[in-house]
Amino acid sequence: MMKHMKAALGALALTTGTAYADTDITLQLKWVTQAQFAGYYVALENGYYDDEGLDVTIKPGGPDVAPVQVLMGGGADVMIDWMPSALAAREQGAPVVNIAQPFKSSGMMLTCRKDTGITSPADFPGKTLGVWFFGNEYPFLSWMSTLGIGTDGGDGVTVLKQGFNVDPILQGQADCVSTMTYNEYWQIIDAGLTADDLVTFKYEDQGVATLEDGLYVIEERLDDPAFVDQMTRFVRASMKGWKWAEENPDDAAMIVLDYDETGAQTEAHQIRMMGEIAKLTAGSNGALDPADYQRTVDTLMSGGSDPVITAAPEGAWTSAITDAALN
Repeated sequence: MMKHMKAALGALALTTGTAYADTDITLQLKWVTQAQFAGYYVALENGYYDDEGLDVTIKPGGPDVAPVQVLMGGGADVMIDWMPSALAAREQGAPVVNIAQPFKSSGMMLTCRKDTGITSPADFPGKTLGVWFFGNEYPFLSWMSTLGIGTDGGDGVTVLKQGFNVDPILQGQADCVSTMTYNEYWQIIDAGLTADDLVTFKYEDQGVATLEDGLYVIEERLDDPAFVDQMTRFVRASMKGWKWAEENPDDAAMIVLDYDETGAQTEAHQIRMMGEIAKLTAGSNGALDPADYQRTVDTLMSGGSDPVITAAPEGAWTSAITDAALN
């Protein structure tokens, strides 16, 4: 694979007089190495970053990794995050800015056991719902606020702080759990439940879809023309990787597996995940759609007395990078 050939190719370039100093770029992922991030691994593997004069390091995330903290601490030049988390962090003082939006659609769902009697959101009160935290809770909290359902038990719902697995629904600790269309839902299926045993509520279908997996940088760095040029080249190469991954999902999944140093991922799961991820990136050329952004902001501000963000953000995104990259 190409990652094992880079040193040799670099040496060859030096001998032919065609080499130039690459710009080092570090990307912090939101989660572990998996097909959710296939476009970046494809761009790395297929040499798209090399073509742009970039030496890109991809840092996997995990349950103990907060991308905003890594970015603010100087551990990465650009991070992947969900917009609710990024906007909440910005309101709290972290000046992060969206520079590109490869994901057009939301993959977030609430998955419930049918034998709990849940058939619609009206059945949620009195039930226990598994929710991810660490910034991932914001879409859920906005949804409950929109429905007028409390999240402190009683007449509302009881929130179970869900780990990054689906054990609560399998072990009867929760009536519903948070899932993604491309990952945890299939973990439930693989554990033995069937689609007929489940009821799913896609956030997008509930009118509370928020943007996921955007690219973010620290605002002040955008004052540096050199950094803007680097990010332009990075986004251009990344989107080339994403479009290749959409068109070659099985091959993209295999590239991801090659970069999974933990060996935790399986071929079948990554191929299936890439097929679902391609549905979420379809229709995006990397540019943030202002209507999608506004929908996310409106959702986050619709929480009544306890909204996720209290004021419309200013300067939270820029089209300068994608405008240049796409041209």
